[in-house]
Amino acid sequence: MAERIGRHTWLAFALIAPTLFSSPVSAQLSKPGTAPAQGPSLPQDQREGSADPQGNAPIVPDAQFNAALPPLSGDINAPLEPMSAMAKDQLPAQAIPSPQTAPPLPSAQTNQPLATGETIGAIAPEDPQLAQPLTPLSGFDTTPLDTMADAKGQRAPDIRYDMEVRGLAELKLDDEFKGLSALREGKGKAANATQVSARAREDEQLAIRLMKSLGYYDATAISTLQREGAEDGETGRLKVVLTATPGRLYRLSSITVNAQPTVPTDLIRSNLPLKVGDAIEAARIEGAEANVSLVLPQRGYPFVKVGQRDILLEDQGPEPVGAYTLPVDTGPRSSFGKLTTVGDTVFDLNHLNVFPRFDEGQLYDSRLTDDLRNALVATGLFNGVAVEPKRTGRMNPDGTEQIDLQVTQTKGPSRTLSGEGGYSTGQGVRLQGSFTNRNAFPPEGAIIASVIAGTQEQGLSGTFRRSNAGRRDRTFQVIASASHQNYDAFDAFIGTVAFRWSYDSTPIWQKKFTYAFGGELTGTNESVYDFALGDRRRATFGIAAIPGQVVFDQSNDLLNPTRGYRLKLNLSPETSVRGAVRPYARTMIEGTFYYPFNDSLVIAGRARAGAIFGIDRDDLAPSRRYYGGGGGSVRGYGFQRLGPLDPQGNPVGGRSLNEFALEARYRFGNFGIVPFIDAGNSYESTLPTGKDLRFGAGIGGRFYTNFGPLRVDVATPLNPRPGDGKVALYISIGQAF
Repeated sequence: MAERIGRHTWLAFALIAPTLFSSPVSAQLSKPGTAPAQGPSLPQDQREGSADPQGNAPIVPDAQFNAALPPLSGDINAPLEPMSAMAKDQLPAQAIPSPQTAPPLPSAQTNQPLATGETIGAIAPEDPQLAQPLTPLSGFDTTPLDTMADAKGQRAPDIRYDMEVRGLAELKLDDEFKGLSALREGKGKAANATQVSARAREDEQLAIRLMKSLGYYDATAISTLQREGAEDGETGRLKVVLTATPGRLYRLSSITVNAQPTVPTDLIRSNLPLKVGDAIEAARIEGAEANVSLVLPQRGYPFVKVGQRDILLEDQGPEPVGAYTLPVDTGPRSSFGKLTTVGDTVFDLNHLNVFPRFDEGQLYDSRLTDDLRNALVATGLFNGVAVEPKRTGRMNPDGTEQIDLQVTQTKGPSRTLSGEGGYSTGQGVRLQGSFTNRNAFPPEGAIIASVIAGTQEQGLSGTFRRSNAGRRDRTFQVIASASHQNYDAFDAFIGTVAFRWSYDSTPIWQKKFTYAFGGELTGTNESVYDFALGDRRRATFGIAAIPGQVVFDQSNDLLNPTRGYRLKLNLSPETSVRGAVRPYARTMIEGTFYYPFNDSLVIAGRARAGAIFGIDRDDLAPSRRYYGGGGGSVRGYGFQRLGPLDPQGNPVGGRSLNEFALEARYRFGNFGIVPFIDAGNSYESTLPTGKDLRFGAGIGGRFYTNFGPLRVDVATPLNPRPGDGKVALYISIGQAF
């Protein structure tokens, strides 16, 4: 009741105040029937009609003011009096002050009141700069002032500081902290101590985050700034000491997975590599969840979604723990359905169905989906290609849902220009350029035109190639070529027409087993040394061959293997037509191995042997014989220089060959050093004898690129013959073997 009465009194005052105080005055308010409240508005001598020190009487005496207040009703809900009851004509005339005129302004010159009609003159500025116009914003110089400058106007030197971190090395977080530290990023320099403190606070939070990531959720970190001693009057350096305290380690107390039933029933839990008692380590938990997202699509669940984990921490027991819960939406268990396609049509559905390595109805596996996408990318005919699983609602008898794969095609350029080059002692410079239209005859019917320009070899060739011909990774080729080869062993003009079926490895797909076979017709006119005449003469040879090759590859890389081995067998039944038909067979077997001694050093070795059966050496065209020496053979000797020689010291080739090589490939970053030793020779006999081996040794440099190593080898013969060079140089792409 008291609060409401007080409010009623205030409202009454608010209504009459505008009438009573029409001029600036001060008055004391008091409740009716009580003495006036004491306050600071009027001094004691101005109350109850007393005059102020200037002799001015009060405008409204207290008694008159109190009499003007309306009587208060005892009913707090009674309506207020109408405003007409408090009209100003009810007040005494003397209570209403008459308007007063403001005093005249003083004159600027005399400091006296202005006369009638006088105007105020302009005020002279105290500073002439104040009269100038402001600089436009576009031209305003925003360069901050150098507040830390010395008397010569030079900027004061930056503060130098050192830092010390305690408590993180024991947790093996020191290196990670250094890589992210704001103090370390500042390299020991700062503009002022405030900046050092700000960096230290940022590093405190970094240290806490790193410790929490290992499961130390009570971790704290504090940094202190110390002034190190100064010598010779120089300013001392600051030292920041950051002390990290990990606190107690939180461990998993329970692991709960909320998901639909799977086949098998423990599919999710068995692929979530977490167990009770493990530290609540962020990287481990995120890796475990990522494993679920990876494995389930490989086991028939392409639409799995791993939800947001929940870890409830509890620190009240003897050991701090956390209860881990993971929601997983598995989606339907699925199997492969059909291929569909949208976008720019590069391949129709008939050719698209050559690429999958799965059958319709097979349990879905995301690895096979990725393999299909990679195979399409490898054709080089797309700017972009995507393969996405789409639900169909079609159910199989085993309860799985058929999932169609939608192939989105974006057509890319099909024409390319390419080039390659190399140099070796004895073979000279060899440059090759080619133009390829990879889809001249869709699908994937390519036309390739090549030209070779070298110091000792020149040639032209044209090739038709059908990739993925009826089967993925199977290639059919028809080749026509003409070349001139001028070496110490022979000078030949060669024309060839051939076809070839092959199943080959590529830099994207390295296969364990590959093969190739075909047919070849060659006509060649060559210079050959005739031992009966004792001189060289030219002879023409016609050759028909059915070459074949088988490769078993267990190495880990096509261009730069570091472990594993390879076995290769070449067999080419041939016949030479030079007055009479002389059938024979050319064979070659080769084995290589790669052993990683450690992460930087690989030991690589090679052994190769070849033999030609059924024909005398002198009845063979010189270009079909075996020669040793060169960058892909025994380094240190010239190209084709090893083997039998004619009386002028030129090689004449042989019917057999053996070669051995050993390398130590040491790599550091993108560079490498490779010391090596090679041995081998070619022989006139049908089988290699192993006698009279020639050795070469040297060292090579490697520059590793994303398409293979660039190789530079320098070698010297260890047991040279008369006429062999002292140093040989080889430059090419890819390892020697």
